[in-house]
Amino acid sequence: MAGEADKEKGAGEKPKAEKQTNCPSCNKLIKKLKRYYRNGKLYCSKKCWRAFVVKSKEEAGKENK
Repeated sequence: MAGEADKEKGAGEKPKAEKQTNCPSCNKLIKKLKRYYRNGKLYCSKKCWRAFVVKSKEEAGKENK
């Protein structure tokens, strides 16, 4: 009986979002003490954030051509 109640509770819950652990720019591990948060993402430094922005602008420019 207890197993059925657990299944019913779990059916209505949303899956939890995965925690971001690596920098999207350089794929380094993000440390708690040294992290840079911009636009909903975590980066390992401001330098990596700027590199990611530049890279995404270049890709967007290539798509428009």
